[in-house]
Amino acid sequence: MPESRGAGPAWLVLPTYNEAENLEPVIAAALANLPQSARVLVVDDNSPDGTGDLADRLAVAEPRIEVLHRARKEGVGPAYVAGFRHALAAGAARILEMDSDFSHDPADLPRLLAATEEADVALGSRYVSGGGVENWSKVRQAISRGGSVYARAVLSLPVRDLTGGFKCFRREVLEAIDLDAIGSRGYAFQVEMTYRAIQLGFDVKEVPITFHERRAGASKMSRSIVAEAAWRVPRMRWGREG
Repeated sequence: MPESRGAGPAWLVLPTYNEAENLEPVIAAALANLPQSARVLVVDDNSPDGTGDLADRLAVAEPRIEVLHRARKEGVGPAYVAGFRHALAAGAARILEMDSDFSHDPADLPRLLAATEEADVALGSRYVSGGGVENWSKVRQAISRGGSVYARAVLSLPVRDLTGGFKCFRREVLEAIDLDAIGSRGYAFQVEMTYRAIQLGFDVKEVPITFHERRAGASKMSRSIVAEAAWRVPRMRWGREG
C-alpha cells in the first residue's frame, strides 16, 4: 500500500498475553497490509505460554518486528502506554493499535491509516453504518454496546464505539495526551484515550469495521474490566481519573 504522509513510519502496537497460537499469523497478515516502512511492536506481559519467546524468534527473522518485554500482566492500558512511548521514541508518525487475536481484521489497517490523512484519530467502529460484530453472544454484544452508550452519555461524546481497541493515532495526538495520567487498564483505557483526544481538540473519525470473535485462545474479558469502566468513566467526566 502507499506510504502515509508524515515524518516517520507507521508503527503497529500489539499487546499480548498468552497469544502464542495467534501471534505469527496475525503479524504476517499485519505486515502484508502495512507499508514496507512500517514496524510491528509486540508488547508482551510475560506470557506463560511462551508468546514472548515466539515474538523474539519472529523478530530475529524479520527486522520490521520489535519486542518489548514487560515483567508482569498489568492490563492492556499500561501495555499500550509502554508501546506508544517506544514507538514515539523511535520516530513513529502514526501509531496503530490492534488486538492480536484476529478479532480485528488486519486487512482494515490501510483504511485506518488512510483516515488519518485528514483526521487526527481513526477509530475502527462496530456501531456506525457498515460496521458490526460476528459470532458474539447476545450478552457480550449487550455489554459492549451498552458500555459505549453509557460512556457517550456520561462524557457527552459523539463517538458511537468508545470501547473499541482498533485505532490509529497521529503522532501529535499521543504527544499531547498526558500518558502519565492515564490510569485505566481495560475497556476504560479505550474510552479514556478517545475522550482525552477530543478534549484536546483533535478530530476523531469512525471507520466501519466488522469485529470477529477471536480465532484461538481465551478472552481476556472479566467482571473487573467491566466494573473498572463503570466507575472510571464518571471520574473522567469530573476530572478525577486516579
